[in-house]
Amino acid sequence: MTTKTLPYYRVIGKEVEVFEYCYNNQLPLLLKGPTGCGKSRFVEFMAEKFNKKLITVSCHEETSAIDLIGRFVIKGAETVWLDGPLTRSVRENSWIYIDEIAEARPDVLVAIHSLTDYRRTLYIDKTNEELIASPEFMLIASYNPGYQGLGKEIKPSTKQRFVSFQFNYPNQDIEIEIILNEVRHKIKEDDAKRLVLFANKVRNLQELGLVETVSTRLLVHTAKLIGDGLPPRLACEVGILNPLTDDPEILKNLKDIVALFF
Repeated sequence: MTTKTLPYYRVIGKEVEVFEYCYNNQLPLLLKGPTGCGKSRFVEFMAEKFNKKLITVSCHEETSAIDLIGRFVIKGAETVWLDGPLTRSVRENSWIYIDEIAEARPDVLVAIHSLTDYRRTLYIDKTNEELIASPEFMLIASYNPGYQGLGKEIKPSTKQRFVSFQFNYPNQDIEIEIILNEVRHKIKEDDAKRLVLFANKVRNLQELGLVETVSTRLLVHTAKLIGDGLPPRLACEVGILNPLTDDPEILKNLKDIVALFF
């Protein structure tokens, strides 16, 4: 008999405790934080910890309530109903994680309202069904407040339907530990430290004009390249700089900063 290994996740604060209390009290949870700081990995970690099936929906500007709830489709000579991921999750008593929920169309937020209050129900008007969520069901959502501030935002009335937990990039020592564990120590600790120092330098330079800053995810990608033998400066260029911006002037400034550390 084999023991299933949990996805690697480094607990930083009280996030596990908050999650467990939400699940035990049948409360929806909203995770807030910058891109690539570990929100999705955390949800995967908790699903494995509780041995629960997790259905993930990654939202974009065209994601609608129909995409989540379901639709009628033509199958042969028949028209049959096809459950969407939200409906399947309620029927199966599983967990659903709606990633970047603010990116979705407004009708998505309306569709989940009855699941985020005392009713814990999902009404499917096209089939005239009302599904009642079991205590095993959990709804988790996430969004990036900084990025969404450039355009879309979640209404306060919707936010107040959730318990909310704030994620941030970890402190220097923990971020180094995360990188080393993610690449299974195939990178020198000194190089991991240089990557984190570079990231913190960039994160504190608001004048660069970046829409998004250096995420822990990008550091892990770059560390894997360095650990496999790619020269550090080139690894930083393709693993961090190019994904961050296409602006030639910003790229030049970032390359100068990389040169300070590598």
